[in-house]
Amino acid sequence: MPIRTEPVLPEEDWQLRLDPPQDGSGIGTLTLDYPEKLNMWSWEATRQLGVLADRARFDDRIRVLVVKAEGRAFCAGVDLGMPEDRVTGRSPAEKVRNYYEGIRWVHERFRVFHELPQPIVAAVQGYCLGFGFELALMCDIRVAADDAVFALPEAQVGVSIDAGGDLRLANEIGAGNAKLLALTGRRIDAAKAERLGIVQEVTTRDELVPTAMAIATDIAANAPLAVQSIKRTIDAFAYRGLSEALKFEALSASVEFVSDDMPAGYAAKAKKQQAEFEGK
Repeated sequence: MPIRTEPVLPEEDWQLRLDPPQDGSGIGTLTLDYPEKLNMWSWEATRQLGVLADRARFDDRIRVLVVKAEGRAFCAGVDLGMPEDRVTGRSPAEKVRNYYEGIRWVHERFRVFHELPQPIVAAVQGYCLGFGFELALMCDIRVAADDAVFALPEAQVGVSIDAGGDLRLANEIGAGNAKLLALTGRRIDAAKAERLGIVQEVTTRDELVPTAMAIATDIAANAPLAVQSIKRTIDAFAYRGLSEALKFEALSASVEFVSDDMPAGYAAKAKKQQAEFEGK
């Protein structure tokens, strides 16, 4: 299987950074720190997220985790270059199988993050597109700056949504609204995201992190075992059936990675042109 499961970069070069609380506040921070590429995502970022989520999971100093980003974007989506480890196969069938197992491995990393015992508060600014949107949806509470822009544009480049963002979005705002956003790839601003219930609070860019930290402070002041129990029970109800649906999503999404539409979509995106898809 041509996917490396351990981080391939030295930790000082990682694009993710976990900072435990140093002041007894109980608030840890996970920072997306790749601003020169708008915090775009990759297999390597997924590996790093899995390692850091495991660290946070067993760190008793962290009662709440705030996820924030450096630069002008939260995360502009998957890096369409990602040259480090493209999934390959000796035949289309084997390539589909390898993508299926790779996507399942990705889901396992994200599950560790999403199911952290500590509540997760996201602070979102600028572009929150594709996987960036999916990552925000994995968090328990979302605060957005008024310049935030949300979208799931995968269908516009010939691939399916494969990290569960469509499923989580349907859970948050209903199937019809989730389909409207996912099938069109339309972008929405922070105000509409708040009206739909995607984000819980909108503030200015300057007040984004302070607002997220204030929510985290309120949570951290409460009994940690009670807080974690509340998160577990709400998630058990809200996300029942998610694990089974994600397995189906992994299989369904794997097909597009051996299609003719995907390279056509990627090439058109690189040229900032409209792709012509043939459905094959």
